[in-house]
Amino acid sequence: MISIRPAAETDVDTLCSLDHIARRENERREFIRSEVASGNCFVAVIDETVVGYGVLNYTFHHHGCIDMLYVDSDHRRRGAGAELLRHMESLCTTAKLFTSTNLSNLPMQSLLTKLDYVLSGVIHNLDDGDPEIVYFKRLR
Repeated sequence: MISIRPAAETDVDTLCSLDHIARRENERREFIRSEVASGNCFVAVIDETVVGYGVLNYTFHHHGCIDMLYVDSDHRRRGAGAELLRHMESLCTTAKLFTSTNLSNLPMQSLLTKLDYVLSGVIHNLDDGDPEIVYFKRLR
């Protein structure tokens, strides 16, 4: 069974170790620390093991924005990402919720489509050669 809870300061090292980008980039580690401290980060737990995290904030033109969704590679495609998304949707205080993923991230695009997110736009030049695809969901 997958449970979702707010991330705690004691989760930061675990999140940094399962996120392959945080393992090599200090900027991602600082992002995780900051979002956990601000209360914007939530973790997915299976059998008392943290397997992923999501970040919900309001930095995208004051609308809800899932700024990060990350599930450990050994636990993907088992429902943790969907549970994190649904949990953050339930907490979102705005009628519009946005998120994005790289064009190359087909599993995330599939998950977003499955959960009724719709394509909203494309941003070029964030990651060279891999455009960012923006998705939107109306919550109310």
